[in-house]
Amino acid sequence: MYKTIALFNHKGGVSKTTTTFNLGWMLAEKGYRVVMIDTDPQCNLSGLVLDYDSSKEFDAFYSGHPNANIKAALAPAFEAQPRLVEAVECVKVKGREGLLLVPGHVNLSEYEVTLGIAQELSGSLQALKNLPGAFHFFLGRLAEAQEADYILIDMSPSLGAMNQNFLMSSDCFLVPTAPDYFNVMAIDSLAGILPKWIEWAKKAAEIDALKTANYPFPRPTLKFLGTVIQRYRPRKGRAAAGFQSWIDQINDRVKTRLGPALARHGATFLPATYQAAGVNPDTGYCLAEIADFNSLITASQNNQTPVFGLTESMLGHAGTVLDQDIVKRDHFRDTFGALADSVVVLTKHA
Repeated sequence: MYKTIALFNHKGGVSKTTTTFNLGWMLAEKGYRVVMIDTDPQCNLSGLVLDYDSSKEFDAFYSGHPNANIKAALAPAFEAQPRLVEAVECVKVKGREGLLLVPGHVNLSEYEVTLGIAQELSGSLQALKNLPGAFHFFLGRLAEAQEADYILIDMSPSLGAMNQNFLMSSDCFLVPTAPDYFNVMAIDSLAGILPKWIEWAKKAAEIDALKTANYPFPRPTLKFLGTVIQRYRPRKGRAAAGFQSWIDQINDRVKTRLGPALARHGATFLPATYQAAGVNPDTGYCLAEIADFNSLITASQNNQTPVFGLTESMLGHAGTVLDQDIVKRDHFRDTFGALADSVVVLTKHA
């Protein structure tokens, strides 16, 4: 049975795309079949995999592969087309067997307003009843077609209706964060917003019109995997003092606010389940702390390869600098390997 993992934080600049790509690659390397879905209209994950950085390149891709993107996948529901939502063509990620991508679309946000109206659960519901469950239906068809073990959803930094729907249609979610004031505030915000979304989803799942729709809206089963804290400067094997202070504050807010808020709404695992995965709820549900990739990120992006998969030729250095790069690369391999192992243990209970 496949598991869907959303990577979500409405604060931007927290390396959601990088985490999605590196985690997806590591899971595939461990033998799982993984499909990544780019639901961010900025299409950073798609650009990384396809090696695109301009609108002209995306336009050419959409023209040549009109059905191979997330907007086309949802079009039968949102544009009232006379066909059911189906799995779409996926892009095979170069260099990693078992890793695929459903590319994003820069105009996916066109569906935002219509979905928002449908999710108000008001008198307009009958006419728009097929919209709230369309994404969940697509996930099932996609997983079946690709024989997926995991579907990773790279989400935009937004609190809009699309993200509400994508998150509530998922089995689990990760919250990537970075150590600064704005991410501390984001955790506080999520502690207030996510319980409301969960209660909305529970209500939606009980509405007859949505139960009998072509794409029934599912009862939410969302579980919080934890946080990934990244983009800090290391010093002597740990975060530098200024960054460590923010890391401590993030962990404290997750421990005292976000975790308990989610637990009250049934969106956390039992403490023993987290502990079996090497995650400690008593210190903030943090699955991994990942230092800034520095120069390795450029090599990773240039080669469409995760930081831990960079070869010596890809690193492009020699002598002492190369030796240092290799040490860093191998450390990131250990870090993402442990993160993937924790995810596998937790999702078995989702």
